[in-house]
Amino acid sequence: MKKIKKVLILGGSSDIGIEVVKIFLKLNWEVVAHFSNNKKVLEKLRINNKKLKIIEYDFSKYKNKNFEKSLKKKFIGEFSSFVNLIGYTDNKSFYTTNLENIIKTLTINTIIPIIIQKNIINKMIKNKWGRILNCSGIGVKYGGGKNNFNYSLSQHTREFIPSVFKNWAKENVFINNMRIGVTDTKLHKRIKKNMSERVKLIPISRMATPNEIASYIIKLVTEENSYMTGQTISVSGGE
Repeated sequence: MKKIKKVLILGGSSDIGIEVVKIFLKLNWEVVAHFSNNKKVLEKLRINNKKLKIIEYDFSKYKNKNFEKSLKKKFIGEFSSFVNLIGYTDNKSFYTTNLENIIKTLTINTIIPIIIQKNIINKMIKNKWGRILNCSGIGVKYGGGKNNFNYSLSQHTREFIPSVFKNWAKENVFINNMRIGVTDTKLHKRIKKNMSERVKLIPISRMATPNEIASYIIKLVTEENSYMTGQTISVSGGE
């Protein structure tokens, strides 16, 4: 078994993503963090740690010629762990969305991450060690919110674990999903929710912090996870 300590994080500049990056760096892992905005935070971290590499790539450009070929070049490499935190949302309801809106959101949040997984999985299998985590939201459990139909649909599809993925377990390559509960991030401002009312539905009676969620992510994609695969776990304050 060849065990490297290198993680690829999609959505690495999100509030939760930044905390995941910080913890991995403290654990002395090599970190490749993808982003499409919020570059300054990652650049600041990179100045102080040579183990951090950042990749700027806008997944919304998927219609461009040779996008998939370019994607493979950008995200090729030998990784022991993979975390999908992409969270594109367009604030569309079921009644206001259309075909193009749905395709765009599914492509950015679910399909492109699958293609990237496809590019890196063979080396995980060869090395007989890999941990993959796709992060969705607790809203999937309740059918999503009124004005984020496309986002919720993409989160739901992200949780699909085909049987071929489960077969990787015998090679010590594990894949899980995490349903993230309501967390104090900038995403909620874009979704335009009444957060005070939303928090009342959480048994713990508060939102999670990005660092709390990041710590659970770490447990599932490092050596701490020695036996769990093929599961969807909720980290949601009791919801």
